[in-house]
Amino acid sequence: MPLLDLLNPFWALLLSLLLHCIPASLTAKCPQQCICDQIQLRVACVNKNLTQVPSTVDEITVKLDLRGNDIQELPSGAFKHTPYLTHLSLPRCNIRRVKEGAFRGLGRLVFLNLANNNIEILYQESFDGLSSLKQLFIDRNRVEEIQPGAFSQLGFLNLLSITHNQLVYMPNLAFQGLQNIKWLRLSHNSLNYLDTEAFAGLFTLNRLSLDHNELQFFPTDTMTRLPEVTRLDLSYNPMTYLGENAVSMAKLTHLFLDHMSLQDLVNTAVSKSPNLVHLDISHNQLRVLQPFSEGSPKLARLSLAGNPINCNCYLRPLREWAIFRKVKLVGTCGGPAHLSGESLEAVYPKELRCQSQEAMLKAEFEDATRIIPPPTQEPENKIKCPANCVCKAETHHSSCENRGHTKVPRGFSPETRLLDMRGNNFHYIPSNSFPGVAQVISLHLQSCKIVDVEDGAFSGMKGLIYLYLSENDLTSLSPEAFKGLPQLTYLHLEKNRFADFPKGAFKLVPNLLALHLENNAITKLEAGILTGVLGLRALYLTGNNIRNISPRALDQASSLEKLHLGGNKLKEVPTEALSKARNIKDLRLSGNLIRWVGPNAFKPLEGSLKELYLDKMGLEKMSENSLVGLGPGLRSLFLEGNKLEEVPDFHQLTSLEVINLADNPLMCDCPLLPLRLWIEKVNIKVRATCANPPEVKGQKVKDVYVFKACPGGES
Repeated sequence: MPLLDLLNPFWALLLSLLLHCIPASLTAKCPQQCICDQIQLRVACVNKNLTQVPSTVDEITVKLDLRGNDIQELPSGAFKHTPYLTHLSLPRCNIRRVKEGAFRGLGRLVFLNLANNNIEILYQESFDGLSSLKQLFIDRNRVEEIQPGAFSQLGFLNLLSITHNQLVYMPNLAFQGLQNIKWLRLSHNSLNYLDTEAFAGLFTLNRLSLDHNELQFFPTDTMTRLPEVTRLDLSYNPMTYLGENAVSMAKLTHLFLDHMSLQDLVNTAVSKSPNLVHLDISHNQLRVLQPFSEGSPKLARLSLAGNPINCNCYLRPLREWAIFRKVKLVGTCGGPAHLSGESLEAVYPKELRCQSQEAMLKAEFEDATRIIPPPTQEPENKIKCPANCVCKAETHHSSCENRGHTKVPRGFSPETRLLDMRGNNFHYIPSNSFPGVAQVISLHLQSCKIVDVEDGAFSGMKGLIYLYLSENDLTSLSPEAFKGLPQLTYLHLEKNRFADFPKGAFKLVPNLLALHLENNAITKLEAGILTGVLGLRALYLTGNNIRNISPRALDQASSLEKLHLGGNKLKEVPTEALSKARNIKDLRLSGNLIRWVGPNAFKPLEGSLKELYLDKMGLEKMSENSLVGLGPGLRSLFLEGNKLEEVPDFHQLTSLEVINLADNPLMCDCPLLPLRLWIEKVNIKVRATCANPPEVKGQKVKDVYVFKACPGGES
């Protein structure tokens, strides 16, 4: 026997004796029910019926596995004893609520798994403190609401997965703050509607999964806001038609539209997606398809499997186009009989012929006179549904969309959660228009030509959270219009005809968090416009005609975090009004008429402001002290599209993550030296280009050498 094998038992015994001699005070802590690996710093407490996060886990633990327990609620600071965690697993813990600040202190965490729990709402500060998180899994919960700013602290997140939940709609800016997101997974929800700005700000997103939802049309306007997406999956959505230029996504390479209900697809549907390589429209109801336009020169694979494709003369142009363009057609012929089941690639154009007119008429007659089997018996427990509407028991959705109704239909199931009535001709909404639907969460009344909402129109809708009254003809609102909506959280009034802010209309909705009034005709903001909505966190006023803001307009806005005033007629920063809204994190003044920003313009927001938009205003000058107070907090600064030759000193902006100075006529001379030195120092991309002097025009500020001649510019 080798000498090493003889010595092994001796060394094992000696090691055991030495370990027993170490005082207990020097050994790592380990909860009694858990298994602790002190070498890899892992702790596993799996299926131990724990009702709370154990507080005796060793402080230096980096991986903590708590799956299969009964924790139910994560309180604020639940993991303050383990600040070095990098991986945290909490699946199957019956978690119902993640309180604000539950993960505060976990600044090193990169992986968090909350799958298979009972979480219903993602609160604004649920993930506060996770500044290094890269992967977040919230799959198979009961999430039906994402509060504004829920992900605002997750600036390094790469993957967010919220599949198999109960999301019905996606509001504007739902994912704001995800500045490094690569893949967003929203599969297997009940998404019926995506707001235009739902994915705004996701400038790094490459892949979006929206398969297995309830989208009935391609959300063109929403998708154009995703400039970097290359892979989009919309499979298993009930879409029937894809119209002209429906898909307008500059970098899209893979598009999945399979297993839907497509009956027609215009040949220019993807012409605004020039980089598309793979298009999957398999398992739809397409019989004929025209050659695609020249707008998709890189298309190499077109999947048509599972469609009832007629291999006759109408298919010949597509087959000839595919041969000429070297596009691989995947699928088989659905008819006529002699070609049925034949691979599309194996059928040559000359074989694609049509029958004589006499034979075609005979076939049509036979189809028309074929005996149709009687419909299957409807079950006796059929869900209640008004005439000319569609109601689905399994998803609790009811839709009367674009049905020409002139009065609000009645008789919906009391179990209804989403009620969609957009595109009708109601003109006005009478009092008590929605009896017996107290569980409705989302009510859609867009584009219904509504000019008036009577007092108590929504009375009894105790569970309503989202109300969409966009794209109507409202000019005013009664103080009693929203009576009986104690849970109303998101109110959409954009694209109406308001010339004045509907002051006093929101006194009866104390839980209102987000108010949308974009694209109206509001000219001024008077004192006390937010009376009664003390908890309002987001006010959207983009695209109005606001020229004046009263110093007391935001007196009741102590909770306001987002104020969007872009595209108005303001000529100065409303500094005095902002002094009453000291919690604003996101301020947007883009596209106003502000030519000069004076000293201390944003000083009232020094403790809160994180995002500042001053782009596309024709801004000519900024005071050297214009950004005073914003140093440690500001993360994003947008100044592109202005007329700035110089900029203030940015050295105070120590937390900046995004800055854009593009399309400014910067004068690359000694006064700009501080910017040049700052660019060298910071670890972020700075888009800044010289316009003058002429010899350096078009060059990046960081690359020019004219600053060497300036005092202090020798480096």
